[in-house]
Amino acid sequence: MKTLIFILLSVTWANAQIPTDCTQVVVGISNGWNSSHASLTLYEKKGRTWEVAVNTWQARLGKNGLAWGRGLHPIIKSSAAIKIEGDKRAPAGIFKIGGAYGYAPEISHHQKLPYRQITPKDLWVEDQTSPYYNKHLIIDSLPKTTWQQKAQMRQHDDAHSLKLYIGHNDAMLGGEAIPGRGSAIFFHIWRDDGDRATAGCTTMPRTMLKKLIARIDPDQRPTYVLLPEFEYQRLKKSWRLP
Repeated sequence: MKTLIFILLSVTWANAQIPTDCTQVVVGISNGWNSSHASLTLYEKKGRTWEVAVNTWQARLGKNGLAWGRGLHPIIKSSAAIKIEGDKRAPAGIFKIGGAYGYAPEISHHQKLPYRQITPKDLWVEDQTSPYYNKHLIIDSLPKTTWQQKAQMRQHDDAHSLKLYIGHNDAMLGGEAIPGRGSAIFFHIWRDDGDRATAGCTTMPRTMLKKLIARIDPDQRPTYVLLPEFEYQRLKKSWRLP
């Protein structure tokens, strides 16, 4: 039995790495599981070598730090919490990066990266009982119910005037969301020049978010890796991280 368990764990850990076709990754490193501060660096792979594409910049995370999210990595045996809806923690792990959303009619972005101008009819569903949980939903008319108004993506909030989707508990990039495991996770503009933490998103200065969105190339299968420093060092080799 011990041998079988070892083999199963070995297979699991072998699969716990950045996808082989990924050549662009944002690496986020925090000081610990309960830290709401992180440093971000964009890497791109040249041959077999990861090279810095955008130098390190600062970001803010969930008010209560991090918890293991649901992404491309396996469930990991750890004393750290598992991300749930409303825990005010950013999801840790490996995640796909998806499309951009914003208030402006047009933005600078890679031609293959989808961009959607947010209108009053654009909703992002965080209701765990809804079949549209953690999905972008476009309704036919202006919101009429309290539920629809609460789910509106356009809230006259500058921090959310530009955002980039992070595929945690994904229901938009080919995955399936599990109710209660967390929703609406994005890169977006930080508040009060970085003095405020988030409810679970990763935020940064407007200039850096624009630079990131302009650089993200879907053909490079971009991913986001977010981990506390000691977990990053522990998993760096087995996960083939930059």
